Amino acid sequence: MKVTLVNIFNRPFDNAVAAARTCYSGSGLVTPEQAAGEHLADAEKRRAAHARKHNLAKSIFEAGHHTTLQHAHVQFALEGVSRQFIWSFLHSHPFYNSEQVSQRYVSVSPDEVVVPEGLPPAARDIYLQSVARQMADYQWLVEVLTPLAGEAYFKLFPARRDKKRGAVDVQKKAQEIARYVLPVGTSAFLYHTISLLTLLRYRRGADHFDTPAEQRRVVDEMVRQVLATDPELGGLIEDPLPLEETPEYRWMERMWGEAEPDESFAEHFEQRLDGCVSRLVDWSANAEATLADAVRQVLGISPDRLDDAAAIAAVLDPKENPWLGETLNLKSHGKLSRALVHPHYTFIKRISHTADSQDQRHRMTPASRPILAAQVNGQPDYVTPPLLSLDDAVLRRYEESMHRTWDDMARMQQAGASTEAAHYLLPNAVSIRFTESGDLSALHHKMAMRLCYNAQEEIWQASLDEAEQIRAIHPQIGRWLLPPCGLRDRAGVRPVCPEGDRYCGVKVWRLDLSDYVRTI
Repeated sequence: MKVTLVNIFNRPFDNAVAAARTCYSGSGLVTPEQAAGEHLADAEKRRAAHARKHNLAKSIFEAGHHTTLQHAHVQFALEGVSRQFIWSFLHSHPFYNSEQVSQRYVSVSPDEVVVPEGLPPAARDIYLQSVARQMADYQWLVEVLTPLAGEAYFKLFPARRDKKRGAVDVQKKAQEIARYVLPVGTSAFLYHTISLLTLLRYRRGADHFDTPAEQRRVVDEMVRQVLATDPELGGLIEDPLPLEETPEYRWMERMWGEAEPDESFAEHFEQRLDGCVSRLVDWSANAEATLADAVRQVLGISPDRLDDAAAIAAVLDPKENPWLGETLNLKSHGKLSRALVHPHYTFIKRISHTADSQDQRHRMTPASRPILAAQVNGQPDYVTPPLLSLDDAVLRRYEESMHRTWDDMARMQQAGASTEAAHYLLPNAVSIRFTESGDLSALHHKMAMRLCYNAQEEIWQASLDEAEQIRAIHPQIGRWLLPPCGLRDRAGVRPVCPEGDRYCGVKVWRLDLSDYVRTI
């Protein structure tokens, strides 16, 4: 694991105090230099200003007035961290920006894995042997899936059959599916940018499920490097809340103790899904009327002059609202488009760990993601990509890999490994079950990204489920939940597909949702 602080605001502590003092300044902006008392010639006055600065910072921090700490941002380069840690901690909240290496398009090497610290020798041996086997399964799947992916790909792009571009694209499609057998302990590198406030929250909440050991190591190093740049921030750093004092831990102890997770949970959840990847379970009952009213209020016009259908089209039809054809997501910046925040929708969904690692990047559609230890039991529970079902031998090897992984996790724990450590072996395919909600503005943007045929297949299927179900209850809203090409075509933007040479090969903008079908 390597943490490198690559960018930080100049004088972040003084900047926060200057921002706080500016709120009550009668003589203009307070600069960081003034907040530090550097403009004072008298040494005694400078010392007094320094004391006032720290007293003010502590006072507003303890009172919960934390917006001053959101101005300063820090950017880290992280290397050798696990995808389990990224999913469970770094990307489990909305206040960050990350760019990480992709497993969809970048081949994974056998040595790219995090080994949990403190494993007993026997458990460590089992872990390394299992990882080697998972990596071998991955390489084998890439090889055997390449012709299967190629068959589907070259139906779309026959002219690329004998070209390097075609071979590269097909291999990426094979890698996208093969990665399902890789462990969530596979390592990654990324840039990760957060505010100082988020860093303080990281420190306070570092010791909680699912990866507390790795979280503490990474966060401690983040904090150490930031304090080396600005030691004055040390007065705001709080110790982590112990894992045993978190509500999640207390409930886990109360409900299970040493017992296995509830095996009936998954069965009950699947019954509610009723064959869907994502199932609509709650929504704003009067969403269409509320949206129409909000549009009319923005325009200051009565229902007699603008009925509900026309009002909804005014904000959701790209022909009427050409901002929807823009590459930038401008909905939060337009007065009409802000009316889209009023309708809300809630879904339950089951997708793989690897798919959810992308789904959670849609930070404006938040979810209550699980403690993995509460959902994972001794029975293999995983997602199978459709491409694997095209070949019986390939499907058998995939299923064998899944069952061996669950066996290896059990062997690790029998050899003294913690549940936390054993779960680094979980495959990317492991099922994640949760509830996710979003307002129409956020969902509209998500659909525009994930109904695209280039989107990861599971998220694409979940988004298709969601769009169809919203259309069924709110047809005047649902008809406008479209991929980017559909929005751009309606807005008159050319080229219709914004992906350039990444064009999926299907004229999706001419299809109805009911006609959407994907093999790769």
